[in-house]
Amino acid sequence: MSFISKWAGLLGLLALLVGGDQIRINRPDHKYRLTVEVTTPDGIKTGSGILAVVPDRNYNRSGRITMRGEAVFVDLGQARDKGKNLVALLAHQQGAKLDLDDINYVALRAYGAARGSRVSFKDMSRQAGIVPVQGELIPVLVSFGDLKDPNSARLVAADHAGAILGDGYAIRGLTAEAVPNGFWPIDFGGALGEPVTRGIEARLPWLAVPGEAAATALKAAGLPLEGGVEAREAFARK
Repeated sequence: MSFISKWAGLLGLLALLVGGDQIRINRPDHKYRLTVEVTTPDGIKTGSGILAVVPDRNYNRSGRITMRGEAVFVDLGQARDKGKNLVALLAHQQGAKLDLDDINYVALRAYGAARGSRVSFKDMSRQAGIVPVQGELIPVLVSFGDLKDPNSARLVAADHAGAILGDGYAIRGLTAEAVPNGFWPIDFGGALGEPVTRGIEARLPWLAVPGEAAATALKAAGLPLEGGVEAREAFARK
């Protein structure tokens, strides 16, 4: 074997080792489908999205659990821009604080509540069935009077949605369902596994524009932004 061939083989092996380690570090621990159902005068409308939860597997252990995915959009009908809609953000409101981390634990806690016992991260891959997301597990819900205008955001109370959405509208329920991780990072659908849901920027075009539009939307809904909250993460995370 020549000198060049030897080093090419070693470099190839190193690349495989590094690539494999990156997959180990970045592979989701689990994925779940968050579904939102809304009762309307025209029947039940539903929106859902696949979210991925990624634990800290770095060697320095200085990171935190992260999320990949986007807010769940529910089209409630009528004209696209001026019609009624509901968006379940990747955020929870804890008193005067907007929490962007609790969304990581929604499925885990929902299964625990449904089972009547604590569920750990290592147990999530064995969970099956659809469980309700209730009470404090329900993320922040907002609605936009005009999808092109972040200033039109309004906070929607889960138990009194009609106050913003109108008569005949109510939150029917939210659910979580654990789904297989698939063959990440080639989870393109089908047998390879369901990828995280993307497309919120097509619904809320101002998210694609650099700037403070996400913060504007949260402020318009009366949500707190203290403590260095990254507003865009309430809508989408890579």
